[in-house]
Amino acid sequence: MAETKKTGLIGGILSLPNDDPKKTLFIAVLLCLVCSILVSTAAVYLRPIQTENKKDDIKKNILAVTGLNDQAGTVDELFSRFEVKLIDLSTGEYSDTDIDPVSYDQKAASADPQTSKNIPDDQDIASIGRQANLAPVYILKEGDKVKQIVLPVHGYGLWSTLYGFISIEGDYNTIKGLRFYQHAETPGLGGEVDNPKWRAQWEGKKVFDENGDVEIRVIRGHVGPDTVNAEYKVDGLSGATLTSNGVTNLLQFWLGEDGFEPYLKNMQSEMGNS
Repeated sequence: MAETKKTGLIGGILSLPNDDPKKTLFIAVLLCLVCSILVSTAAVYLRPIQTENKKDDIKKNILAVTGLNDQAGTVDELFSRFEVKLIDLSTGEYSDTDIDPVSYDQKAASADPQTSKNIPDDQDIASIGRQANLAPVYILKEGDKVKQIVLPVHGYGLWSTLYGFISIEGDYNTIKGLRFYQHAETPGLGGEVDNPKWRAQWEGKKVFDENGDVEIRVIRGHVGPDTVNAEYKVDGLSGATLTSNGVTNLLQFWLGEDGFEPYLKNMQSEMGNS
């Protein structure tokens, strides 16, 4: 007892036999505490790096969906060619908010009731639950002429929400590319949304039919030369019907009247009047 007082509580515990339950419990708690401190410190230190990596990944995917990733230059140099703006999805007009469109986090905004709205079940074909009031658009120009507009899209597949970008050419109807940068679909099945051969099918497809309705979709089976309205259709993913349906639903939602359709129609109208 006297030795415990002399060496202190910790010294007393450490002086116990190695098989003593008190010593075992103390060492376990101490290790957990040290590991927690190390993990927390690393998380705080690495958070800015992780944030920058996410931003770079977004930029790389935008460059890839437009085809600019094959051009010479750094990611930042190539991305600087885009004009980034926020649009009000309820009107299809550019927003006059002071929010920086480059750093705007649409996913975070959609989770905040103050900056988003709930989507009624009968309208929520993409199964997103809530929709941010504002969305970024990435405009690629050549001189004064718009060459491509990149739009963020997301919606539920089989196992996960797919997040990606679709690039529309300057006629606001022809697809340049579609690319998903985040999902958890089944590898070899729904995960084939990452297959370059499947992604290549999207180039040249049309969004709106002659009546102005969103017609683009992923079909069951193969799009062949005899397929009716083939310009609006892409091959289905073999063995992944629900993922294929999810891609169709998310595109029809985000390119429809509850998504970017008002904006695209506004831009078509301005193009026709210019």
